[in-house]
Amino acid sequence: MSNPGPTRSPLPSPGPPSGTAGAGASATVTARSAYLLLGTVILLWGINWPVMKLGLADIPPMTFAVIRMVLGALCMFGVLAVRGGIRLPDRHDLPIVLSVGLLQMGAFLALVTVALQFVPAGRSSILAYTTALWVVPGAAIFLGERLGGRRLVGFLLGMAGVAVMFNPAAFDWTDRDVLIGNGLLMLAALAWAAQIIQVRGHIWHASPLQLAPWQFTVAAVALLPFAIFLDAGKSINWTGQLAAVLFYNAPIATAFCFWAVVTVNRALPAITTSLGTLGVPVAGVFASAVMLGEPVTLTNLTGLVLILGGLAWLALADGRPSSAR
Repeated sequence: MSNPGPTRSPLPSPGPPSGTAGAGASATVTARSAYLLLGTVILLWGINWPVMKLGLADIPPMTFAVIRMVLGALCMFGVLAVRGGIRLPDRHDLPIVLSVGLLQMGAFLALVTVALQFVPAGRSSILAYTTALWVVPGAAIFLGERLGGRRLVGFLLGMAGVAVMFNPAAFDWTDRDVLIGNGLLMLAALAWAAQIIQVRGHIWHASPLQLAPWQFTVAAVALLPFAIFLDAGKSINWTGQLAAVLFYNAPIATAFCFWAVVTVNRALPAITTSLGTLGVPVAGVFASAVMLGEPVTLTNLTGLVLILGGLAWLALADGRPSSAR
């Protein structure tokens, strides 16, 4: 991702997609500034997990998701207006606009937001980061990608972490809400993984910054009927806390972080960015402990270490020359 040409990041985030750093996306910054931006994004996206949890005390989940997408679209249109780069997507980019809007933004955000009603924010941040694990068998099945030794080790290590998170000694399999919440988080990770598999090899005609507002718009339009139906009769409690949550989610966790990641993608090696973003769930776990008083359990820590270890191994394996696989 250090080059301005097409690249991709296999690792998810609780904000907008890191995407592909197309030509003209942003000006290249120094390596020192890029590392500072990467650290800032890790912190901001990690903190956003408990922030979203706080917001759900005042607003129904699907309504929250729609408002976040609308505000995200407005912020990104504003960014492009300042840069003079608003344009309709090229027809060749329509598949990426629809798949990212419907799966990576719409479905993922909706499922995660609903799940946060039932699952602690710290645990949610860990399970959401299993996305890249599910890409491995999916790419092998649907794209014919080779599941070599290094990738298999990373996948199995990550799946061991998932098993730890769902072990009967620490997970209440009799609690319906717990089952629904954790199931939705796994479904969200699978939805994002399906999108990653679908767009692998896509040749971008516009930069991620140019496509982002249209992807947010697609997500908002797709989620609106669900919000009208599922949140019917539920009111919004307009408080200072909710205003702060929406402000954090739109211009900060969405617009600024999107720009920052695209900028980092152009300035640092792909492996550095991929490994660096593994800090997001770590920040999420500890931010949730500080802001919400969630306990940092041995189960969560063990699962976190194994899952992130598996993802790191996958990132390192993908960073090696193909002849070595």
